[in-house]
Amino acid sequence: MVRRNDGRRAALVDGAIEVLAREGARGLTFRAVDAEAGVPAGTASNYFANRDDLLTQAGARVYERLQPDEATVARQRASTRDRETYAALMRELVGRISDFRTGYLALLELRLEATRRPQLRKVLTEQVRADLQANVGYHEESGLPGDATAVQLLYLTLNWLIVEQLTLPDVLSESERERLVTAAVERLTTSLPDAG
Repeated sequence: MVRRNDGRRAALVDGAIEVLAREGARGLTFRAVDAEAGVPAGTASNYFANRDDLLTQAGARVYERLQPDEATVARQRASTRDRETYAALMRELVGRISDFRTGYLALLELRLEATRRPQLRKVLTEQVRADLQANVGYHEESGLPGDATAVQLLYLTLNWLIVEQLTLPDVLSESERERLVTAAVERLTTSLPDAG
């Protein structure tokens, strides 16, 4: 039985993310992943049953890497519960996701590929649904202004803002993006009183 190294597996999955972002799903081959990860040819085929397995694990890894670190979570929990804080949290979220440019672009490639691969679509649907439900749950526990619908609308709004920023970065300036995030939070929670 082949013994597998978890560090090498992570390097291969991270390599797959880079290949997806740079070359798209059609460019994702075991050979390309091996080259990106700097491992001997044939290594990826020892770690992943097939291309679908690699695609699925790449999608899971993107979400894993997009999670805020413990310091960010602690800072969020210690903050006041008003619209200004909420807008700051959303600007931080957009920044964190945008900083992992290749991860988000890889995720867009995976979403397009999922339209042709039912198993990948199932996995991504479950992951995105769980992520959205976790965001709603966190929001409800946090006492921030707004309701579940506001969270869902912000999710949809900010996702497209991030797509715009990563694919056509000159459409909006950084200050315009920040202003739009703040305006989205204010408008989506305006009929509700601040909890802070």
